[in-house]
Amino acid sequence: MGIGVKKNIYSLENNLSGISSRPIVLKSKLNLPVGEIHFTNNELSEYLTIPSSRHLSRTALLGIMAVKEALSNTDFPKNARVALVSATSVAGMDLTELFYKEYDKDNNKGRLRDVKMHDCGTIARVIAEYSGINGYVSDISTACSSAANAILFAAKLLKYNVADYVVAGGCDALSIFTLNGFNALKVLDSDICRPFDNSRCGLNLGEGAGFLLMQRDDMPYTEKYCTFAGGVNANDAFHQTASSDSGTGAFLAMSNALKNADILPEEVSYINAHGTATVNNDASESAAFLRLFGNKSMVPHFSSIKAFTGHTLAASGGIEAVLSAIAVKNGYLYPNLNFSNPIDNFELVPVTHFSDNNQVNCVVSNSFGFGGNCTSLIFKK
Repeated sequence: MGIGVKKNIYSLENNLSGISSRPIVLKSKLNLPVGEIHFTNNELSEYLTIPSSRHLSRTALLGIMAVKEALSNTDFPKNARVALVSATSVAGMDLTELFYKEYDKDNNKGRLRDVKMHDCGTIARVIAEYSGINGYVSDISTACSSAANAILFAAKLLKYNVADYVVAGGCDALSIFTLNGFNALKVLDSDICRPFDNSRCGLNLGEGAGFLLMQRDDMPYTEKYCTFAGGVNANDAFHQTASSDSGTGAFLAMSNALKNADILPEEVSYINAHGTATVNNDASESAAFLRLFGNKSMVPHFSSIKAFTGHTLAASGGIEAVLSAIAVKNGYLYPNLNFSNPIDNFELVPVTHFSDNNQVNCVVSNSFGFGGNCTSLIFKK
């Protein structure tokens, strides 16, 4: 879709999906469409004007890029406490895979320093180092809800006066490990995915990063997009990878997030749905919508952007939080690509065309992960 907010909004406005079956970096025998950022690691380093290094993972590079954009045009007060909460699930797997290839050929080869960035915490530390963040640094890894949980944690750091400003979100790069893993689960589509469509049959994996700059109300404002009104992390303890048919996890997350934000269901303007386009997720999330809002006529505007980005795993909640904040500020509604027919028994129709100048006062952004880890965030004017 592009690097930076402006290019991503342009892609959404013009139905330009970032998913392709011809990746330039990821090399896989599966030949499946993915949402790859079409820059090599060396090109990303050059774009960031930092030295190219074999030991800097792609996940970290994507994170540095997004954090630098979040911090652009900021002028923090002297002695301001600036923190970072970064989420990832893939972490430095791309470098670990390079190590494994060499080690597999000859177990006397393979450089252990290539796996120094394998763990999630190192990604957060490196992003902070390259972005000039010297305050509190932490990492969250809860599968596909990771970045949303990072934002929840960031809000607590602000509430309890641990920091004055927090950069929060997530980043993940494509890897053979995750592609093979999701293929083993038989949830990948061989074509571009179709969220909330009756013919949906799976997701596409993607990569990316998205971070918000959050701050306490008593601090001088950087550019303000919206207010983070609240959020909740819930778990239905239903299955290791599947959501319940009744959508209990999603329902608990959304309903309690609205209570946490002191907002009624009828006050919601738009839902940024998790909408992975798997048979299970979209049916479960649809069931949760109906449980929360009562009937299909009461369900607000909703859509999934996964047919643009692919499922970016831990990064998805950060990317979609950024877009949710922009939706509140500019009145945007984002299109749900490739929708033709509503899911049987639910009959819910998502937004299918980009529009602006809408009255978007409150957005619910959903991120649901393996293990039943469900998070909903609330953004309002």
